[in-house]
Amino acid sequence: MKIGIMGGTFDPVHIGHLLLGEFAYEEFGLDEIWFMPNGNPPHKKTEYTEEALHHRIEMVKLAVSDVPYFKVCLYEAETEEHSYTYSTMREFNRRYPEDDFYFILGADSLFAIEEWRNFQEIFPTCTILAAMRDDKDVQSMHDQIDYLSSRYGARIELLRAPLVEISSTVIRRRASRGLSARYMVPDQVAGYIAEHELYRQRM
Repeated sequence: MKIGIMGGTFDPVHIGHLLLGEFAYEEFGLDEIWFMPNGNPPHKKTEYTEEALHHRIEMVKLAVSDVPYFKVCLYEAETEEHSYTYSTMREFNRRYPEDDFYFILGADSLFAIEEWRNFQEIFPTCTILAAMRDDKDVQSMHDQIDYLSSRYGARIELLRAPLVEISSTVIRRRASRGLSARYMVPDQVAGYIAEHELYRQRM
């Protein structure tokens, strides 16, 4: 199978994440998209308690529940250690040798990837789908892809995705004030945030 990997804190998951998965699925003929909540990311300050992680996972499950080719992968969420992309993808290659993996990331991450832990070990394990937002310069994206490909042998494809001005931070700030997340997240997720009064004490 051709499997797309969407990693992130998903705190909370929102429609921008889902749109990115959908565009990758259609444009590259993928069989599945795995949404992989990160339990303890090294690069983000995320509330790391069992309860907070549980809520993030439940929201992802709700968000993808009606899309048969969207799956939830708990590999990184089930470890208390920092999760690094190179080790996760290496393990996926070991577990699923018959499958081809496509790691989905944003334009900003593509330009910062040399700062990632053991980043060179990522490239043999997957094809990178670099999402280019509408406001990004096409030539600079191509230049970065050419650079990484020639220097490290990376396999990178451009993923054209719509510009969606929604962020998890904005959603958390609104929720902290008791405001709705409707239209920014799937209805089931908006209901979950309201029901559990998430983020009220966080911001």
